[in-house]
Amino acid sequence: MNDMLFYDRLQFAFTITFHYIFPQLTMGLSLLIVYFKWKFLKTDIEKYNNAAKFFMKIFAINFTMGVVTGIPMEFQFGTNWAKFSELTGGIIGQTLAMEGVLAFFLESSFLALFIFGEKLMGQKLHFLTGFLVFLGSWLSGWFILATNAWMQHPVGYEILENGKFVLHNFLAIFNNPWLIPAYLHNQSASLVTSSFVVASIGAFYILRNKNLEYGKLFLKTGIIFGLIAALLVAFPTGDWNAKNVVKYQPASFAAMEGVFKTEQGGAEIVLIGQPNMVAKKLDNKIAVPDVLSFLTYKDWNKQIKGMDQFKKEDLPDNIPALYYAYHIMVGLGTIFIAIMFLAVFFLWRKKLFTLKPLLWVIMFLVPFPYIANLTGWYVAELGRQPYLVYGLLRTSVGMSPTVSSGNTLFTLLGFVGLYMVLGLLFLVLVGKTIHQGPTSKKL
Repeated sequence: MNDMLFYDRLQFAFTITFHYIFPQLTMGLSLLIVYFKWKFLKTDIEKYNNAAKFFMKIFAINFTMGVVTGIPMEFQFGTNWAKFSELTGGIIGQTLAMEGVLAFFLESSFLALFIFGEKLMGQKLHFLTGFLVFLGSWLSGWFILATNAWMQHPVGYEILENGKFVLHNFLAIFNNPWLIPAYLHNQSASLVTSSFVVASIGAFYILRNKNLEYGKLFLKTGIIFGLIAALLVAFPTGDWNAKNVVKYQPASFAAMEGVFKTEQGGAEIVLIGQPNMVAKKLDNKIAVPDVLSFLTYKDWNKQIKGMDQFKKEDLPDNIPALYYAYHIMVGLGTIFIAIMFLAVFFLWRKKLFTLKPLLWVIMFLVPFPYIANLTGWYVAELGRQPYLVYGLLRTSVGMSPTVSSGNTLFTLLGFVGLYMVLGLLFLVLVGKTIHQGPTSKKL
């Protein structure tokens, strides 16, 4: 039974990790495409229009990969997690259906019109199609986050005698206090990724002395949007999310911050440390006294519950992974703010485009927002464990008893091989698009 649960979780973790590489770019990039198209309508400068069409090519490749890798996850609800689907399908099935019928349909339909319909529709309608692609991608995020928010903090439900969850208040799903902070945080983080991608392409063009006009435009746009988005990820959205975890999942918060024991008075914030699960402490820690209490409650002396205040079976089942994922996310977010602030400062001083060391940093920084986004998702999902529906449905209950660990491992190996091919294909297509440049008519 433990092997079955382990491989079921491992397979879903792998498939959703690979899948989320793509939506985190499309959601933020759709906003930047709308911005470029709006700038073209406002100024009638052709480079903005070319920029919008160039990034829509990358968007289309990314979107296609997201669709291909997203489909297996839907099937896993019926294979590896059939009991979970049986018990909660009356609730999560509604938001997932709305994502597919409304958001995905809107996004995919108008994506084709934006790519192929500019001459037929004219510029204002072309802008409208780009805006509807943006709306569809952000609605998709809204419905997915609504589903996840219900799993993190279930509301508006009742449990029947047979154990099935049913809705008694449909609007409660979208009034969930967990939803808006998580959604805004997720969308801001997505914009960080897309901004860094845009800026890195700009830095690449400048360093190669190729497409300089577009390189400067992409770099300038990317770092400005990137700084704004990175700040929003930290505050207020990150702070808002942390307060929700304190309120609704206090055991998870203690594990994230590495608070093993409840201390009298204020709690320290740990900058560096390694969880020691035997001694129930952090080894080699560097901490600042009382800061965690102040950031959480605006009170230097407020007590924060440690993991010793909770039953062992209610604590996250992989505390070191949760702790490290959280600190990687926060650490990278801090670095992003510093680098983007530095880049904007040199842009203001009109030195950025000739400052090669910083351009190299920006260009090679592009994988790290992906890492930060993925570790952010790991924090949310590892923090919810050992529950699928927090406090109500344990993960061990939700798996499919008839799918053996051998079958799951076999299909996992198949996914690994297939996704390696898809990943290489994606890199080749995007690399070819970047090499052709914004003025190319080829897709």
